Amino acid sequence: MNMPLAIPKPRPTTSAMIASIAAEGQRVQAAPFGKALVELAASRPDVVGLTADLAKYTDLHLFAQAHPGRFFQMGMAEQLLMAAAGGMAKEGLTPFATTYAVFGTRRAYDFIHQVIAEENLDVKICCALPGLTTGYGPSHQATDDLAMMRAVPGLTIVDPCDALDITQAVPQIAAHRGPVYMRLLRGNVPLVLDEYDYRFELGKAKMLREGREVLIICSGFMTMRALEAAQLLATDNVGAAVLHCATIKPLDVQAIVQAVASGPRLVVVAENHSVVGGLGEAVAGALLERDVRPARFRLAGLPDAFLDAGALPTLHERYGISAQALAGRIRQWLG
Repeated sequence: MNMPLAIPKPRPTTSAMIASIAAEGQRVQAAPFGKALVELAASRPDVVGLTADLAKYTDLHLFAQAHPGRFFQMGMAEQLLMAAAGGMAKEGLTPFATTYAVFGTRRAYDFIHQVIAEENLDVKICCALPGLTTGYGPSHQATDDLAMMRAVPGLTIVDPCDALDITQAVPQIAAHRGPVYMRLLRGNVPLVLDEYDYRFELGKAKMLREGREVLIICSGFMTMRALEAAQLLATDNVGAAVLHCATIKPLDVQAIVQAVASGPRLVVVAENHSVVGGLGEAVAGALLERDVRPARFRLAGLPDAFLDAGALPTLHERYGISAQALAGRIRQWLG
């Protein structure tokens, strides 16, 4: 008897390790950061762009094409990148410095701390591949960047959700006086927040939807996942509210306290970052300091571990930050 041959499933290719976080068929915008910076620079001659050999992979190549005399390629030297940006800021320029988040934080931390932040310079550090947005393993996965940057005094931190968030954040962080660290989504970036009458405001959290059983406090692309998880939970008659915190520091404590205190529901902080030192601990600290005690509180972040290498969809499911996995964790916590 001839048995039918099993057709093997296609193995994820290398491109799946660095692919866009957008799902198949999802609306996207190409290079929103690069386009927003080009537009900003047209009316702001003080804006300059620097990168550490990663213009194409941070979408800064669009700025280089539009304003070649204001673009500086520093080579694979992140410490020099930050030091040069600080020097330019001292001369009255507004530098946007781009690289990967692991290199901009771990490798150049002392220069950000001492050269830029201590002197409160107008340097805007925009770093791609934050958290688990690459499958290339711990050398490229910046799962600890927020923990490091939150510890820098006076540093504003932004974690945008989608293309709309990035587009609106660029001119606002340029107008802000002082250093900024922004996590950067690059390439084909999902577009979701335009469906929620949303506008980015530096320092403000925004309630995107209401729900009686669960409050999901989130940032970055995990806001997109939280909205998707809320739709999945709705099929089980579970109402999930989603509070998007695009600004991690300074945290909009007033909005968070108001949302948590509004009713006895499960509070979940969902973030694309280690559970150590990120948004979850920031929210927990703010609530404890103000004696606001949610009925239940859970962290839906990445584990305190060196993560595996592999295809992003596989890793997101494995570490609980896909929409399906997040919804599953919430169902379990609800009992």
